[in-house]
Amino acid sequence: MRIALFSDVHGKVLLPFLLCDQYQKATGKAIDLILQCGDLGAYPDLNNLDKATLKHAQYDRAELGFHDDFTTERPKIKAFLAALDLDMICVRGNHEDHRYLNALEKKYATESIFPIDIYQRIWLCKSGEAQAFERGGLQLNFVGIGRIGDRKGRTDERFIQNYERQKIKALYKTKTHFDLLLSHDGDDSSQRGYGMSELREVLDKVIFHYHFHGHTGAAFKLELHPNGLTQSCKIKELEFDSEGKLPAGCMLILEKLADEQFHLEIVPQSFTNPFTQQNWKYHLIDQNNRSSY
Repeated sequence: MRIALFSDVHGKVLLPFLLCDQYQKATGKAIDLILQCGDLGAYPDLNNLDKATLKHAQYDRAELGFHDDFTTERPKIKAFLAALDLDMICVRGNHEDHRYLNALEKKYATESIFPIDIYQRIWLCKSGEAQAFERGGLQLNFVGIGRIGDRKGRTDERFIQNYERQKIKALYKTKTHFDLLLSHDGDDSSQRGYGMSELREVLDKVIFHYHFHGHTGAAFKLELHPNGLTQSCKIKELEFDSEGKLPAGCMLILEKLADEQFHLEIVPQSFTNPFTQQNWKYHLIDQNNRSSY
């Protein structure tokens, strides 16, 4: 079982799918699922953009990719996603249309996960609820926790909500050993004083093999969490640098093996470099490109 992992895409929703498609062609290795750490940029209504997204969208239309490509059917995108046959599961970030997501969460009140796009390829998992993905006789057990923490006590939709805290606390009683925790924010165990305390608490009380997150703007980093058990991984945001290239550590491949062991691959920049800020969408047209790395 192979899982592709990305963090903040900020509207470039199609890009992870294109990268996974090219990875499969270049390596001959199938990817079974995409996991994404929030700040998808899920804004179906441009009237609801937050200030940061509106500012960036003035210079880069890709910030509005969810609205442009995933709320109204685009024949080429529909055909590409159908052929790729790959789903993305994400958590909420702080830059999303939370009113839109709230309405869908209410609609799917009895489900732990629900679709948010026109093609039903992007799924949002509810914070604090156990998830299971099965493929090829293997099962990936994970939990998603969205939004960000705040020590100032602010309660607007960017920040974790009380009902989500209750779901997270309910996990403390579980005896399940989870493969991974997927979140947008990091926990608050660092000396910088930022992060979400709820993440630190659940990592201290529930066993996770990995914790993946984005949000902070820091470089890719993989280290042992202070709990002594969990491999904590900061995924670099899927954002183009000043040269129009994707940064190191922005795409990971996690492979779960038959013996329940894991192998984590940091996809090198030699693979991502052909996807530039100027040309990345053209990869949707050039589906016969089979370069290796």
